[in-house]
Amino acid sequence: MQAVDIIAKKRDGRILSAEEIRHFIEHYTRDQIPDYQVAAWLMAVYLQGMNTDEVHALTSAMVESGEQLRIRDTLSPVVDKHSTGGVGDKVTLAVAPLVAACGVAVGKMSGRGLGHTGGTLDKLESVPGFRVELSQQEFLDTLQKHQLVLAGQSQELAPADGKLYALRDVTGTVGSLPLIASSIMSKKLAIGCSHLLLDVKFGSGALLKPVEQARELAQIMVAIGKQAGMHTVATLTSMAQPLGAAIGNALELAEAIAILRGEGPADVRELCYYEASELLVMTGKAPNMEEAHQQVMQVILRGEAVAKLAEVIAAQGGDGSMIERPEKLPAAPARLIVKAPRSGYIAAIEAEQMGRASMHLGAGRVRKGEPIDHRTGFVLQAKIGDYVHAGDALLEIHARTVAEAEAIQPAVLACYAWSEEPTQPLPLIFETVH
Repeated sequence: MQAVDIIAKKRDGRILSAEEIRHFIEHYTRDQIPDYQVAAWLMAVYLQGMNTDEVHALTSAMVESGEQLRIRDTLSPVVDKHSTGGVGDKVTLAVAPLVAACGVAVGKMSGRGLGHTGGTLDKLESVPGFRVELSQQEFLDTLQKHQLVLAGQSQELAPADGKLYALRDVTGTVGSLPLIASSIMSKKLAIGCSHLLLDVKFGSGALLKPVEQARELAQIMVAIGKQAGMHTVATLTSMAQPLGAAIGNALELAEAIAILRGEGPADVRELCYYEASELLVMTGKAPNMEEAHQQVMQVILRGEAVAKLAEVIAAQGGDGSMIERPEKLPAAPARLIVKAPRSGYIAAIEAEQMGRASMHLGAGRVRKGEPIDHRTGFVLQAKIGDYVHAGDALLEIHARTVAEAEAIQPAVLACYAWSEEPTQPLPLIFETVH
């Protein structure tokens, strides 16, 4: 087989065989196919798409490109939860310890933020000393001992995905549903949990804006998981505005801790409890969502949810006392309240632009590997549907300097749209794909 023939076949809209896809991925992983040919193939896939069989074959080839943990052979059930990303999305930070405190093991390999979306690892690293780079043995040992592990993606798992993702990022092919689905699911299958809950975002702050695209991606990924024998469910959730109140790494970790105590903003709290309950039902730990919710509330009331997060933070080298006392988390030296420029109902908050504004404060990165400032970000004081008077607090900026806080104000205010009439946000939980 020649790479150029495989490229041309997909360019012309024809169906690639599993053997052709496996050959292409295997030889690219071994550096036997150059980037320029793979870039051409990625664009062909982006333009022509892939059918179900091709997506399954691509995912399998990427899984087989490296080692496989298959942690369900060590613990069962063991769950994973993945979000396609958004602004203010600290759900994993709360859901993982909630589920683990209820007695179901959670093996989580997370990513870093890029662009306007935040990364779970960056938020966890707000705690000094916390180690996200674990060997496979450390990952398994931590999981077995604590029923919870929160780590970075191992380079040995699905290495083809790492190479392809870097190339997609610079060739304008990130938005392909087959490529997104195979990227996410190859890593999940390589880890090998028994159950997977996918949180697929849509709206202004999401990678996929229309709900129809999010639904299609969810359906593709659920089908991949089922074919591989992994119990997979996807929830479509709105990212039409930032999730919760906090945007920024230490700020979001503090908000997640509040959720583990039964506090925090109602929207993100509702989503965290829903997803934790969904995982308990999926694994048979609870017979229905009502009983699952009761279990979640019990571990919150007994303090076991916060204790579980503090336990795993300490186990991975961090200062667990920061979880018990979040006021010890790193804090920005400059704070500035932005006041509402007019009276009225908040009709919209442009989530992507709000995320980009937080990047300029240092809370995010434009390129992989760039340093970030865990202290900076925003705390929203009002959200869609709220009525505010002119001069009321709209949000609080947490910045390195007063000058930086003042400079970002115009960009932040531009994220808001106003209405004279009452408005309502979209339902946060839109639908579930089984």
